[in-house]
Amino acid sequence: MTQHPDANLQSTTPPAATATPASSAAVSHTAADSARSAGARWPVAIFDLDGTLADTVDLIVASYQYAFRAVIGREEDPEVIKSWIGRPLIGAFRDHSPEHADELYATYLRWNTDNTERLIRGFDGVAEVLAAVRAAGVRVAVATSKRRESAQQAMDILGLSEHVEVLVGMEDTEIHKPDPAPLLLALTRLGERDPSRAVYIGDAVVDALAGKAAGMSTVSVTWGAGTREALAGVRPDATRAG
Repeated sequence: MTQHPDANLQSTTPPAATATPASSAAVSHTAADSARSAGARWPVAIFDLDGTLADTVDLIVASYQYAFRAVIGREEDPEVIKSWIGRPLIGAFRDHSPEHADELYATYLRWNTDNTERLIRGFDGVAEVLAAVRAAGVRVAVATSKRRESAQQAMDILGLSEHVEVLVGMEDTEIHKPDPAPLLLALTRLGERDPSRAVYIGDAVVDALAGKAAGMSTVSVTWGAGTREALAGVRPDATRAG
């Protein structure tokens, strides 16, 4: 498991990354404190998946590169690929290579599905944090641009599914982040009407933009695909450093 920083959503001091994973007891204690703080401020917490709850950045980059090699015979700059994370795959392929988009998309999906269990990684403490947040009475959802099947596969492998009440995937809305539609659908499916009672947590610029457009509080995390400079440029309500 990849080391995950303290997930205290209200702390004004970003947690320091450590070289070795924390003990289970320490993680659970920190998660409980975080949950109490979050529950007092936000009754609803909606999370992005890739790069936020699941360490999938390397898997995503490898899947893109395999598709590019197989279909057009060359790879793409990994930093360019990382900038696409948070968007639906087919949109990124259509912008990059419209004439090959469908074949790239199909090739990506096959390779990604076949290699997810081998390459996906978790962030230490995430399941414990989600469990503590739920125990504190916070409603929890995931809103992702990932296909529902792929998102469910990732959450099942990492043991996160039992802690998430609602999953909104790519197929659930016609428009996607940075549009707020997926976040607002997740909110509705949780039975909540007021977006100001919710926080959206993600690692990409489109996550912060979608949260703001939805009228939610926004927390950006820096242990995923987004750079600190890019995230700072969209002015989330808080940033958590990894």
